Amino acid sequence: MAPHILTALDHHLAPEAQRWLTDAVARVGDDPAAVRTVFPAVGRHCGRGPLAAGWTVADAARARLLAALPLRGAALAEEITALHRYGDSAEQRAVLRSLALLEDSDASFADLGLPLVRAALWGNDTDLIEAALGPYAARHLDEDAYRHAVLKCVFCGIPLDRVAGLTERADRELARMLADFAHERVAAGRDVPSDVWPVVRAHPGALEASGLPGEVTSSSSDRRAAAVAALAAFTGAA
Repeated sequence: MAPHILTALDHHLAPEAQRWLTDAVARVGDDPAAVRTVFPAVGRHCGRGPLAAGWTVADAARARLLAALPLRGAALAEEITALHRYGDSAEQRAVLRSLALLEDSDASFADLGLPLVRAALWGNDTDLIEAALGPYAARHLDEDAYRHAVLKCVFCGIPLDRVAGLTERADRELARMLADFAHERVAAGRDVPSDVWPVVRAHPGALEASGLPGEVTSSSSDRRAAAVAALAAFTGAA
């Protein structure tokens, strides 16, 4: 969690909510098992509304509780996995958003949170998929898993600017996959999400290899129109 999220949380919380959170953090620090009681209660005491950078107030407050756990490595992973398993979707989202914070404060945590990322990516909850693809996933997903996660975002309508590490990790194979996806959309006479084009453009030849440009001569007017629009968007992404 970036420092500005913590600052935003402190500025947002009313005095009563701040007192509750301070007490909850102290309880968790004294007894890790206390997190199982206070973690689900965060929304009721601190609020659930938006905060900053896609985080909710509850996300940030729950991240602060997880950061207070006096656990390391496998013990920490075991505790947050249980919170994720038995929590509702908002609690699961908070765990996913907190993974990078936990690793930053405990190097031994390392890739122990990857099973939670993978579980989110296997599902269809777009909030959880987006939360899973933060800095932690960008650090630890292997190349193939990261590419398929990006492609899933495109299929699910999750804007790619919400995927951490895309500028650094986008490679020619991902460009090929996105160009093929664009061709499939055009062949169905459908629009192509505009945020795929910067990745495709960064790897010359990926668009041509997909066969999409050939759709401008299709016998189908819908395919021709979709191809013209896609190529104009590709050019405009320069």
